[in-house]
Amino acid sequence: MDREQSVQHFLDLLKKSRRGNFKIYIGMIAGVGKTYRMLQEAHELLRSGIDVQVGYVETHGRVETEALVEGLPLIPRRRSFYKGKEVEEMDLQAILNIHPEVVIVDELAHTNIEGSKNEKRWQDVSDILEAGISVITAVNIQHLEGLNEDVQDITGIEIKERIPDSVLEQADEVVNIDLTADELVKRLTAGKIYKPEKIQTALNNFFKSENILQLRELALKEVALRVEKKVESAVPVNTGVRHEKFLACISSQEKTPRKVIRKAARLATRYNTKFFVLYVQTPRESIDRIPLANQRYLSNHFKLAAELGGEIIQVQSRSIPDSIIEVCREKQISTVCIGKPAFTLVSVFRACFQYRKLLNSLSQMNIDLIILA
Repeated sequence: MDREQSVQHFLDLLKKSRRGNFKIYIGMIAGVGKTYRMLQEAHELLRSGIDVQVGYVETHGRVETEALVEGLPLIPRRRSFYKGKEVEEMDLQAILNIHPEVVIVDELAHTNIEGSKNEKRWQDVSDILEAGISVITAVNIQHLEGLNEDVQDITGIEIKERIPDSVLEQADEVVNIDLTADELVKRLTAGKIYKPEKIQTALNNFFKSENILQLRELALKEVALRVEKKVESAVPVNTGVRHEKFLACISSQEKTPRKVIRKAARLATRYNTKFFVLYVQTPRESIDRIPLANQRYLSNHFKLAAELGGEIIQVQSRSIPDSIIEVCREKQISTVCIGKPAFTLVSVFRACFQYRKLLNSLSQMNIDLIILA
């Protein structure tokens, strides 16, 4: 380690030591008891003499949860007018000014109203942690960015409010609040989750037994993965094992590139390593020729890649296979993720030749290939 790296390493250690502790309660679905457990812990901390305050909590009108709010110090919410209505948001600046030892922040995936300092609440939480305040928060598994397609396949619903996987990676502790499907349905039908008029709709949609079982499996696997990563980071690396690095190769199309990025990010998380996102700009997609819609898609892809912790690589080339191979050599890639090639009748022969060239080169370099539809 040279002098510059040594100084940076020491600075990183200082920042980490000054940063607040971060605890996340995660659940498979609404109503499992995440907020309830957070508030229970807040009372326990308060009785132990810890300065804990509630920055934001959403009870959803649940009687048991509302009862637990009583007796806890509350930081007043920030009131604003948005689209003609008065809305309440967590007051980030008030939390920083009051500076409690621990703050409770619910609804981690929430999107702040326009004009707020940060777009997302998880970014507010990051600011709070950087100020040396510890945070206890909660989120459901369906809000995790890397699982977006999995959740949509299970429920048929696209979740709009999401947090990057890296938020969970930054947590000092991740606790899964688990219930069986039967227990959860009993809570729902007893009116402990939603009001009576919403119960049947919930049972017919998100709260179907098969949905609950699959979401529960996702939550259990996610927490197990986080525990496994912490154990692996504490154990010396086996130098005899191939070091994994993943490359997501994307186009300027709308949907498939997002699947490719998320797949590479999940693999990188699983193997506790980094991933890269490559976009090759061909003459057909030069600045003066690429459609505005595709420019917007690309911008969104790069934003997603950055949020998930990927390193973005942009190159200009006439040959996509050659660029992929060059990046693989330079970055010592072990696995390449691409979308399923879309061959048109006119370009089928040329495209097949390029595709075969890529496959042969990757095979010779002992690089695995994952193709996503």
